[in-house]
Amino acid sequence: MQVFVDGVRALRFDDGTPVTAASGIAPLGDGWLIAQDDATSAAYRRADSVTAVRVLPPVDGLDRFSEAAGTKRLKPDLEVACPAEVDGAPAVLLLGSGSSPRRMRGVLVTLEDGRPVARAGELGALYDAVARTLGLPMDQLNLEGASRHGDTVRWFNRGNLAAGVRSASVDVPLDGLVAAVLGRGRTKEIPVGRPLSYDLGEVAGVGLAVTDAIALPDGRVLLSAAAEDTPNAVDDGPVVATALALLDDADVLAVAPIPEVDAAVRKVEGLALRDVGDGEVHLLAVVDDDDPDESSAELDLRALL
Repeated sequence: MQVFVDGVRALRFDDGTPVTAASGIAPLGDGWLIAQDDATSAAYRRADSVTAVRVLPPVDGLDRFSEAAGTKRLKPDLEVACPAEVDGAPAVLLLGSGSSPRRMRGVLVTLEDGRPVARAGELGALYDAVARTLGLPMDQLNLEGASRHGDTVRWFNRGNLAAGVRSASVDVPLDGLVAAVLGRGRTKEIPVGRPLSYDLGEVAGVGLAVTDAIALPDGRVLLSAAAEDTPNAVDDGPVVATALALLDDADVLAVAPIPEVDAAVRKVEGLALRDVGDGEVHLLAVVDDDDPDESSAELDLRALL
């Protein structure tokens, strides 16, 4: 497998403010919904505009959070953006990382008269079930990505080789997730099953760990992964490399580096599928540089399988 960066763009809202900490991306209508893990809003990116979409209420009166301001512990940490449906209409499911009690919520974003509208729900019991299924203590839970396989969501825990935790996943029914977020179903009754773990290797002594995932039409999965030197599921650290990995169920078929952009490693945290054909996969990716003052980048990635 080879990976190429065919385009790079800075993400800014229409008023010029930066889209920051982009952590997930999924199609919605004629655009793309981009999660920001440091904010209570997402970004709706269309051909000629980028607008803010409130997805959660303020936390202690705040809508943005950072380590420098001492508010990082308050952030909702929405890390997953996955295509879904609500009552037959297209939607995007956003999910928190679960790395603290504040980060165990789900959000469904739908379009009403062409405008994104969000509804949120608490999912704490589901996160408890995921940790039990993976055999992890709650402080090692860090759910960073998800791929949709028909009516099933494969939900990926990032892992941290420095702490002895490999990247892993569980399968959860999409309709159960949607119902729980909307308050139509009981969160504790959502089945969690089929735990899988993955050996993604390491770079310069730092383990690669999953940051997002997409399903290909043939059922295989492409992961984005980062080698981030951090001791736990909460603190940021230097990222020494990023890569794409091709999976067939639990088997890692190939791992290829994502090229540096402007001589810098870019931490891809969100993937969306644009096109597949003749052994080529075209992806839209978003980058989280862990810098609250810098615009996140959007990358056009091409993978030769």
